[in-house]
Amino acid sequence: MTQVNFLLKGLTLPDGSKSDIEVRDGKIAAIAKSLPKGGGVVEIDLSGSIVLPGLVDLHTHLREPGKEDAETVLSGTMAAAKGGYVAVSAMANTSPVADTAGVVEQVYALGQSSGFADVFPIGAVTQGLLGQNLSEIGAMADSRARVRIFSDDGNCVFDPLVMRRALEYVKKFDGVIAQHAQEPRLTLGAQMNEGEISSRLGLKGWPAVAEEAIIARDILIADHVKSRLHICHLTTAGGVEIIRWAKARGIDVTAEVTPHHLLLTDEKALSYDPIFKVNPPLRTQRDIEALREGLADGTIDIVATDHAPHPAEAKECEWQEAAFGMLGLESALAIINQTMVATGLMDWEAVADRMSYAPARIGRYVDHGQKIAVGNVANLTLINPTQIYRVDRDLVASRSRNTPFHGMDLPGVITATFYRGLPTYLEGKLHPQGGK
Repeated sequence: MTQVNFLLKGLTLPDGSKSDIEVRDGKIAAIAKSLPKGGGVVEIDLSGSIVLPGLVDLHTHLREPGKEDAETVLSGTMAAAKGGYVAVSAMANTSPVADTAGVVEQVYALGQSSGFADVFPIGAVTQGLLGQNLSEIGAMADSRARVRIFSDDGNCVFDPLVMRRALEYVKKFDGVIAQHAQEPRLTLGAQMNEGEISSRLGLKGWPAVAEEAIIARDILIADHVKSRLHICHLTTAGGVEIIRWAKARGIDVTAEVTPHHLLLTDEKALSYDPIFKVNPPLRTQRDIEALREGLADGTIDIVATDHAPHPAEAKECEWQEAAFGMLGLESALAIINQTMVATGLMDWEAVADRMSYAPARIGRYVDHGQKIAVGNVANLTLINPTQIYRVDRDLVASRSRNTPFHGMDLPGVITATFYRGLPTYLEGKLHPQGGK
């Protein structure tokens, strides 16, 4: 596709300063308070927009191959572009499971052809996500997809010996194990957070200790072997304290929190609407406050969406039979604006760190998580933080409709997403770039 050059006018940088940005040949060519329009440049007035480095998601379920009724790499990256993301990490629980070089290369190729965002496959830790035998970790790392993150997400690597071997293996190429922290024996048949509401509803509870016990165990193992550990979708106040303890001792652990765990509590289950059924479950207001504090002070390193699309029949049923998971890509930045920025807990520079710099650094993603500076790749996300939009499940770009935010008014409209210098989302429309 022919490269088009742009002059983006009236922006506010993460530090609060006003600026124009010129984009040429896919890179940032100039930044100044007022830039004149040169020849061959398309000028776009984006007054009122905050410009951030392009968002990076370390936790995305794209479902392809094998579960295309819920999502495809194409539809998932369209949702990503609409939400301000320029790179997503595709989880391994596909069919077949992404536990071989062949499958991760297939997902990587689909991402390359989508034209909406970079797709970085995450490899399974164990064969078939069964927690028994290690997958083809080395082959996936050496493949064209250059996998650096490995996770059995959806399942916990519950055997401590398998976890130790995986952590030792990825040290060879600076990889990281991303753990879904859930002790299976404490959560057998669990449906929601264990507490007053689960007792009232008669739904089997999911205790916080099931998450915290695995976090503590794996931190100690990672410290023992001196390897990188990442904790997926942290949800409990106790988990935040364990991560804080580990970081104070210099242990190489990182953690993520999802937007829905920063906003929604287990009280949503009172509706018996399976749209609020998610793994790990929605917790209490006390947990939300601890998660927000942990994200603000850097104990929690990143925001990750855990975007988990499902076909209608998987959610339009009784709670006990419904699938776990909810959409997240298109609403994530607005929710962070509402829960963290508007509350004064974080500024936009901190948002840039938690949603771009840090996830790119953890994933070792080249060309992502770069400062907004002359010479860097023009991966940019623009949001009008004061504009309100009503979430409508019928207007999402995802192939699925299972958003828990349907009907909610959220502050923060994505005004543009620039991926490698070209807009993938602009003026309310998606713009495919034809891939690479």
